[in-house]
Amino acid sequence: MNRALTVDDLVFAGIALASGLLAAFALRILLRWLGGHADRTRWSGDDVIVHALRAVVPWAAVVGGVAGAAAVLPLTRTVQHHTNQVLTVLLIFVATVSAARVVTGLVRTVTQSRSGVAGSATIFVNITRILVLAIGFLVVLQTLGISIAPMLTALGVGGLAVALALQDTLANLFAGIHILASKTVQPGDYIQLSSGEEGYVEDINWRQTTIRNLSNNLIVLPNGQLAQANMTNFMRPEEQLTILVQVGVAYDSDLEQVERVTNEVIAETMTEVEGAVPDHEPIIRFHTFGDSRIGFTVILGVGEFSDQYRIKHEFIKRLHKRYRAEGIRIPAPARTVALQQGATVIPQQRTGAFEPGDMTSARLD
Repeated sequence: MNRALTVDDLVFAGIALASGLLAAFALRILLRWLGGHADRTRWSGDDVIVHALRAVVPWAAVVGGVAGAAAVLPLTRTVQHHTNQVLTVLLIFVATVSAARVVTGLVRTVTQSRSGVAGSATIFVNITRILVLAIGFLVVLQTLGISIAPMLTALGVGGLAVALALQDTLANLFAGIHILASKTVQPGDYIQLSSGEEGYVEDINWRQTTIRNLSNNLIVLPNGQLAQANMTNFMRPEEQLTILVQVGVAYDSDLEQVERVTNEVIAETMTEVEGAVPDHEPIIRFHTFGDSRIGFTVILGVGEFSDQYRIKHEFIKRLHKRYRAEGIRIPAPARTVALQQGATVIPQQRTGAFEPGDMTSARLD
């Protein structure tokens, strides 16, 4: 436009700008009300959507008001074109950031709500965010009139060189995706590697897996190393597991009484100790005629891996107390030791530890 700026132009531009600001304020209040309503629903996805809209919709109203004001002003064609481009880029930027928040928030919500999916794994969230931002960047370039075809071609050629330079990084990235996609390991699982590391999986990101052991220290493993390791997952296919407790009683014990008393102690422990599984059917199996005792195994059910230590602790204490009350002996280890003094061999029954200093020479039968 070549005409001069008039008062009417300023009035209309002010009205357009004020309308945009008023619309932004009203939309923000509306979205805040929707956010409060979304907090009361069971699905957390609506919270993510409303939160993202609160960032983009008011800005879109402001940009619309500025665009309306620019349209009524007598700007030259060049200034009008640059103004529209700046406003369009600003709107695309805000929309891209908001879309990235929505998509990543929904991905995080879905993974947290599904069993067997990595709820706290950041690898999927980070990949999704990068893809959305990359698409927004390409849209901005296309809007500014910059052809993206040569850029994509250059990226394709340069990507090969980058892939060769970042072999280890890419190997860890794809190993992490493979681990999560195969559902062999998920955050929250308790795992044990053949190399000895064990603990709860805290997170699986684009490069490494973080494991927290029972002493509350963090173990950081590259995803490639985790994918190649021999591993035991104590949470798959289910968290509940069985533990074995080895017990032994004297040969003169009534095994029927031993089994009955042990079952009573098991029932008491399973119902009173946190982390036990009362519905699990206990198993007692006699299996060994030992040197000084009859050995048997007690199989107990526990809710998850770390519960076994507390349950073993309580079970052994209660079983020992009950055996003493019932007169059931748990004998100490015994050995027959022959003492040789001159030409005479004197056999003696010894219990406990063997002390070489108690004799001139000795042999074990």
